[in-house]
Amino acid sequence: MRIAIIGAGFGGIAAAAELLRTGFRDIVLLEKGDRIGGVWRANTYPGCACDIPAPLYSYSFAQNPLWSGRFPPHHEIQRYLESCAADLGVTPLIRFGVEVVAATWDGARWRLQTGAGDEIVADVLIPAVGQLSRPSTPVLPGAELFRGTAVHTAAWHPGVPVDGQRIAVVGTGASAIQLVPAIVDRARHVTVFQRSAPWTLPKPDRRYGRVRRAAYTRMPFLMQAARAGTWAMTWATGRAVTGDRVALALIRGVSTAQRRLQVRDPALRAKVTPDEPMGCKRVLFTNAWLPTLARPDVTLTTEKIVAVTETGIRTADGADHPCDVIVYSTGFAATDFLAPITVTGRDGLLLSEEWRDGAHAHLGMTVPGFPNMFLIYGPNTNTGNTSVIYFHEAQARWIAQALRLASSPLEVRRERAEAYDREIQSRLAGSVWTGCQSWYRTAAGRVVTNWPGMAAEYRRRTARPDPGDFLHP
Repeated sequence: MRIAIIGAGFGGIAAAAELLRTGFRDIVLLEKGDRIGGVWRANTYPGCACDIPAPLYSYSFAQNPLWSGRFPPHHEIQRYLESCAADLGVTPLIRFGVEVVAATWDGARWRLQTGAGDEIVADVLIPAVGQLSRPSTPVLPGAELFRGTAVHTAAWHPGVPVDGQRIAVVGTGASAIQLVPAIVDRARHVTVFQRSAPWTLPKPDRRYGRVRRAAYTRMPFLMQAARAGTWAMTWATGRAVTGDRVALALIRGVSTAQRRLQVRDPALRAKVTPDEPMGCKRVLFTNAWLPTLARPDVTLTTEKIVAVTETGIRTADGADHPCDVIVYSTGFAATDFLAPITVTGRDGLLLSEEWRDGAHAHLGMTVPGFPNMFLIYGPNTNTGNTSVIYFHEAQARWIAQALRLASSPLEVRRERAEAYDREIQSRLAGSVWTGCQSWYRTAAGRVVTNWPGMAAEYRRRTARPDPGDFLHP
């Protein structure tokens, strides 16, 4: 059985490692980049780091005693993933510089077409391209006229000028709250353009000294205690975003106290106070964002951008904001799963047609009409509170078990997939994520990214494949 995995980020490495562990050997990982890492290869902007503590944002089977702190920077995460891939025997399976542009089921196997015009044949297809792999840049009038440097945070490179520059940052999401504090001491002035104020919480960061790292190295069981403590913290935030009123009130209170303590100016505090339900967009962990906005060399504007000019940005109030650099911190096209790959299943069914009303997949992994295709980090498997790697591991185990049981191509029954989708969408309809428009939802309002419950529930429901879920030709 030849297995093709698209993508060599955390999800792809997890799938390959589990398949190797359970006895599969004919595996190839197709990675369009020149290194593994996924988002951690692509995102290198100043201040880039994970906002889930490292003890949990790592594989359960490959804990790292050498993290420099609870929230390590992107290059440490990249190095960790490269080390895991090498230690687990995955690196030799990767083909770099291979971009898959189309995948077609021919009735017996998958035929993949690459951007270079090559064809790769596999019995099983595992797309692990992630939800945050395609940067989303707003289409602004006049953007092509700007004479300075314009860059998306996911396309940052060492040549982006910062020192002594007037920098405009469009957006106030996770990358902006890391970038702005990291560059403010180098820039001449930073102007932040905010569409909606994010909910924030204090970031419980701490450095890990030599003694702690040495103890973790010599007594690995101590890392399990740190992982359990982090899990307990994310369990509390998970209860808040999934409807527990007491937990939500507690978390809201902490966020409100943070604003009161860190923003003394009433006018600025009004600007940074969210007017949307807490949790409907990603809640951000930071200690530096709010104090940075209060600096005299930082301007926060909430006016709508109406145009980009040759020398800056114009807002709806008629004001011109001169700048030398525009940084788009505007996230990703998270709801366009697998795009721009053209996927064709049984009887010529296009995945784009199957998903015309929004992406869906049974358990987030299998789609009716697409035999032997299993997604990692597919629809409704994002987590609003804990580590997505926990979900990756659950999916990898489920896929490996399913393939070991299979005597013919596996295709989920449509009635099972539709019943599951109705359940998930019914639960999501009453969730906090319907309270505002965000990257969790399509333009039509369907939540296609997030899992509606706690992570432990997903782990339980994917513990063992149900043979009754599949057609048996």
